Amino acid sequence: MLRLGIIGTNWITKQFIDAAHETNEWQLSSVYSRTIQKAHDFGDLLGASEFFDDLTKFFLDGNFDAVYIASPNSLHFEQALDAIQHEKITIVEKPIVVNPTQWRKLESALKDYPKAKLFEAARHVHEPNFKVVQHAINNFDVVQGASLTYAKYSSRYDAVLNGEEPNIFSLDFAGGALQDLGVYVVYDAVAWFGMPEEVAYFPQKIRTRVDGKGTAILRYPQFDVTLNIGKIANSYVQSEIYGLKDTIVMDNAAELNSIRLYDERGEFTEIGTKPEKNPMVAEAQDFADVINHFDDEKNQNKYYEWLQLSRNVNKLMFNLRQNAGLYFTGEEDKD
Repeated sequence: MLRLGIIGTNWITKQFIDAAHETNEWQLSSVYSRTIQKAHDFGDLLGASEFFDDLTKFFLDGNFDAVYIASPNSLHFEQALDAIQHEKITIVEKPIVVNPTQWRKLESALKDYPKAKLFEAARHVHEPNFKVVQHAINNFDVVQGASLTYAKYSSRYDAVLNGEEPNIFSLDFAGGALQDLGVYVVYDAVAWFGMPEEVAYFPQKIRTRVDGKGTAILRYPQFDVTLNIGKIANSYVQSEIYGLKDTIVMDNAAELNSIRLYDERGEFTEIGTKPEKNPMVAEAQDFADVINHFDDEKNQNKYYEWLQLSRNVNKLMFNLRQNAGLYFTGEEDKD
């Protein structure tokens, strides 16, 4: 049983813990929060046995094998580096980092502390329907591009409209649509089509100077992929991948609840499977399998493939922001 520590006591942390417990491979043991009371309020009902409000003591004294980090984006790098340097299995909610300099520092730390491992919690990559789409693309004779959409109105945008600046809409906390929802469709594009040759991002900035929504164009040698993302409006547009006469249609490029393959007559076949009630079960199981059986060459290959995919996604995310002139407070990479 893998003992799990957590940083970040929010809804996504609860969802991951529930998924981890469902696999019967994990047990929550340690909770860090800014106050002991908040740590208890979150962890008591989930079976945690120790609670911290000091991050140094959490890493030094905590009785856990792996840590799941779901703090604001701007804190991911420092906390992940700290975890690696304490030789912990480190699982970080996407995005792990905000620029290539941070990524290189984490990779360097992994070499210095080989017992540590690093995973980016991009849950949809591990779901069966993600692989169904990949398989269908591989069966196309020709790929002619895609339009991938993920836009959901955030309740925290109401606070922005009232003059406040929530973390997810703040440059100080590496917020914005691309960093939050956009990472899903960037993962789609990189996993399904590889790295593009050219990119452009056209953000719609809001009062707090982050991108509330935006459109990205990824140029490949033979086709383009368009990414439509947003946190200040709802979209009900389906996502599509174009073959020659066949088209893959997804209800949503991140949720992947329904996958249809349309033929040249406009008739479709449902090729997707029914998703798990908790969409994080697949990744929790995948991570446990690799961690528990890392001596297996197949699991080592999976781990390094995920790491390479994460590296490419984070590089592309930075390239898109750089193209749009979007930089976060105190960011190192500006050239």
